[in-house]
Amino acid sequence: MLLESVLIFFNLLAMLSYLKLCNSQKHRPFSLSWWFWLTLTGVACSCAVGIKYMGVFTYLLVLGVAAVHAWHLIGDRTLSNVCVLCHLLARAVALLVIPVIMYLLFFYVHLVLLCRSGPHDQIMSSAFQASLEGGLARITQGQPLEVAYGSQVTLRNVFGKPVPCWLHSHQNTYPMIYENGRGSSHQQQVTCYPFKDVNNWWIVKDPGRHQLVVNSPPRPVRHGDIVQLVHGMTTRLLNTHDVAAPLSPHSQEVSCYIDYNISMPAQNLWRLDIVNRESSTEVWKTILSEVRFVHVNTSAILKLSGAHLPDWGFRQLEVVGEKLSPGYHESMVWNVEEHRYGRSQEQKERELELHSPTQMDLSRNLSFMARFSELQWRMLTVRSDDSEHKYSSTPLDWVTLDTNIAYWLHPTTSAQIHLLGNIVIWASASLATVVYVLLLCWYLLRRRRSICDLPEDSWLRWVLAGALCAGGWAVNYLPFFLMEKTLFLYHYLPALTFQILLLPVVLQHISDHLCRSQLQRSLFSALVVAWYSCACHVFNTLRPLTYGDKSLSPGELRALRWKESWDILIRKHQ
Repeated sequence: MLLESVLIFFNLLAMLSYLKLCNSQKHRPFSLSWWFWLTLTGVACSCAVGIKYMGVFTYLLVLGVAAVHAWHLIGDRTLSNVCVLCHLLARAVALLVIPVIMYLLFFYVHLVLLCRSGPHDQIMSSAFQASLEGGLARITQGQPLEVAYGSQVTLRNVFGKPVPCWLHSHQNTYPMIYENGRGSSHQQQVTCYPFKDVNNWWIVKDPGRHQLVVNSPPRPVRHGDIVQLVHGMTTRLLNTHDVAAPLSPHSQEVSCYIDYNISMPAQNLWRLDIVNRESSTEVWKTILSEVRFVHVNTSAILKLSGAHLPDWGFRQLEVVGEKLSPGYHESMVWNVEEHRYGRSQEQKERELELHSPTQMDLSRNLSFMARFSELQWRMLTVRSDDSEHKYSSTPLDWVTLDTNIAYWLHPTTSAQIHLLGNIVIWASASLATVVYVLLLCWYLLRRRRSICDLPEDSWLRWVLAGALCAGGWAVNYLPFFLMEKTLFLYHYLPALTFQILLLPVVLQHISDHLCRSQLQRSLFSALVVAWYSCACHVFNTLRPLTYGDKSLSPGELRALRWKESWDILIRKHQ
């Protein structure tokens, strides 16, 4: 919520700068002040977007208004072709190039300063984590780059939802009969586990050989190769067959094969498909390669379903074999995160080896643009919590102020702080928007009939004010109806700011152009004074809830609950 005030500042700075630019355009184009306001407009827009993605709404509005003005400049026959070209280039540089460069600069500084591992790294890819100091970088330092036959690896699901997790197996088997009456293969469970664990290690095996160690020199695994995945701690092979998965009956069960001497042969061959390959002979690389495992017998793809197994599966995530379909989803894609070359053929020695670091030195830092792109995508897609919040609300609640947010309650008294709007200002701003739209439609209809109620200068100012203020409200408010996220009242504040700016524009217009006589102007001025007095009175009345500087009795608090939907905190015993 604290970001909203800074976002509003840069939104308004962008609008102010553009209006100043329009004034300079009339009198002194290409002057020092003209360049200053043009550049400041682009800088303010980039700062708004850099604070919150919501700032892009105001940025697009400014670009739209600037595009309309540029279109008029192109049609101005008083300007030479060279002059028009200079205007267009100046606007392109200031409103497109400079914001992009500044936005990249923000994150360049951000990534340079914040170069160490932190508690929320797991939402990022393995490559991103490995580029940070400490954390995964400390674990993966010195790992071999190329995966070879005999390599010991951990496989992380690229999708990372509902939580980041690694391909995992353990001694426990699937229940013979599930709760819904369906049967299973009773094979060893394969899951996706959201924690580092020795049972996350797998060995990449050549189906034509029995050895589980890396040759010298290592024989790398390439795109299209057939491999077997051996679970490091149990030595059983990753398997799937035509048995329904426990929670996803439309998909195949994935298990580690146990030979029960029944008519259920092992089906443990997998074809490696490197998704981000650059050639058909691409080598499978640690961290960098994103791969799919395609089952040779059934063409099913190893996939994280995302469902949590019951208690018999220790609430770990289900892994299934998904039938091959056009395209692919990130839940089918895996990457090697930890990697070492296996040297021990004996199982006991190999178990000890799984805990030992390798010594080969290799740096795999991502480029800035790769980290920048991933960070933008994560910010757009990752949701920390989709559960309903006590003070969450809908966009329709904001316009009528049917909601509030309680932020603080004094530990001993009834003093409290709420995010609560001034009803008079709130309603007046909404009314001003309605009046503006109605007047604009009326003027457009009359101008269509060649009746001009306003001088041309006044008309252009009226349209520009509406485009910036009413448009600013619309672009900062309407997109929330399409967002699938938890929303709060403070999300409306940038849109409300533009509505409040429109209020004096409408009042001034009514006074100058709709009040015909001096008496009407005097009456209208008196109404404005009365309205302002009401707004001040409401502000003073609600002040204890806004600033928390006064303790009120339960009766006084109930009296301030002007709407049933307002959540005013009242102690039971005071």
